[in-house]
Amino acid sequence: MNPVDCLCLEEISPSLDRLEAQLRKSAGADDPFLSEVARHLITAGGKRLRPILCIAAALACGGTPTDEVILGGVAVELVHLASLYHDDVMDEATDRRGVPSVNSRWGNNIAVVSGDFLLARAAAIAAHLGTEVARLLADTLAKLCEGQIIECQSIFDLSRTEELYFSAVLGKTSSLMATSCRIGAIVSGASPSEIEKVTLFGEHFGTAFQILDDILDVVGDQKEIGKLVGQDLAEGIYTLPTIRALETPMVSDQLKIILGKPLSNQERVSAQQLVASSDAITYASRIANEYISKAIDQLTGIREREVVEGLIRMSNQMIAQTTKNMQSAGAA
Repeated sequence: MNPVDCLCLEEISPSLDRLEAQLRKSAGADDPFLSEVARHLITAGGKRLRPILCIAAALACGGTPTDEVILGGVAVELVHLASLYHDDVMDEATDRRGVPSVNSRWGNNIAVVSGDFLLARAAAIAAHLGTEVARLLADTLAKLCEGQIIECQSIFDLSRTEELYFSAVLGKTSSLMATSCRIGAIVSGASPSEIEKVTLFGEHFGTAFQILDDILDVVGDQKEIGKLVGQDLAEGIYTLPTIRALETPMVSDQLKIILGKPLSNQERVSAQQLVASSDAITYASRIANEYISKAIDQLTGIREREVVEGLIRMSNQMIAQTTKNMQSAGAA
């Protein structure tokens, strides 16, 4: 899914060009080596979904892509990039966005400190945007950490519940997307009502985004998702589809024999096929659809209907793309 194509807004592409330039500038340092490491994943590309949400929220609330809006988008993207640096260390990942991960190329110490550097840059930008934005970003960082800790506590836990899953998702994914929208609305001078609406849109959209991403870990295409299918299963991260499959009589006993420990490649494939063969994918897809509906409902009353329609298209396209993958895998 290309968010820019879905939105079909002429202001987005030039705004993203400005954002890319500012992103590279903000990740720069006096030391050339640190600049290279900090810009590594920026150079590798990415959909820039979070800054797009920031810009789109500003436009939806009647604002324009001012320098403050662009800086808000840069701040949330820097936080996202920093989380990837840290996640790859924790996961011992070797690749990210089609290039070697920072930890695999330069080592864990460099990856951790470089991620911290990006967080510091994001905090400085947030402080420039005002006390409200600075406090918001700090609170979001705390939620990201809390979500990660909740997930870490459930690694290889066959009794992980949906409640714990959604608590982790709210912290790890939904909170930053909600903050992306909220910052765009705040710096564009939106009304309190509009700020709350786009914030909830971002939160529900983010939850659906994570569920759909977890579905793709089971039925996606390796080239598209950029990792092995079933990688979460191998690493003991039991997401909504797996939690559901573990409760499904026809496959739960077989899954429990395989899961609960690190998996070999053969075990990973077997577990992935078992989850895909149950009703878990359809179940998770239905939940994701419910969150997309909640997100879209929040856009009622937002003033710029052309932008709202673009956000609705983007939301629906995200569902459609996952459904296509499900059909290709025979899971829908």
